[in-house]
Amino acid sequence: MKVLGIAGSPRRNGNTDLLLAELLKGAADRGAEVETIILNDLKFILCQHCDACHKTGKCKYDDDMQAIYRKLAAADRVVLASPVQFMGVTAQTKAMIDRCQALWARKYVLNLPPLGNKRWRKGFFISVSAQKKADLFQPSLATVKALFATLDISYAGGLFFPGVDEKGDIIKHPGALKQAYFAGQKLVED
Repeated sequence: MKVLGIAGSPRRNGNTDLLLAELLKGAADRGAEVETIILNDLKFILCQHCDACHKTGKCKYDDDMQAIYRKLAAADRVVLASPVQFMGVTAQTKAMIDRCQALWARKYVLNLPPLGNKRWRKGFFISVSAQKKADLFQPSLATVKALFATLDISYAGGLFFPGVDEKGDIIKHPGALKQAYFAGQKLVED
């Protein structure tokens, strides 16, 4: 069982990173092989909507996104972690999602499995936000669910924590890290 964590926050070791690490620890303690991609450390251009992928099912740009495609294809579980910024996922996360246009083209234009094979995968979303507005996480969740649906990844749930802003605030949130740990265990058990 391979679990891929995608860290979408530009702030290292912040709240979403801590939650993601704890979730992956829970998965690893159940025997899963875990890996984390830190989007802010990678170099890839934004989707240029050139539609070259409509002919080949592959993005024509040879950059760090190619490794993400391979890691997504190898994963049994995908955990995306991004704080809310302006009611959506971070720019780093959205750029990665938009570059999955090539995988969208594989599925919807070329009628191929988006990740190169048909097998059951599950996805999970972790998010925090400084605000406490109602429906605060809905725009981000809609984006993540659309990505998972495109990649034939079943949405298995998420952890959402409003009112979490300053670096390390999640540690003060009662039970948050435990919830993440147990979510990681459950994610690989099903």
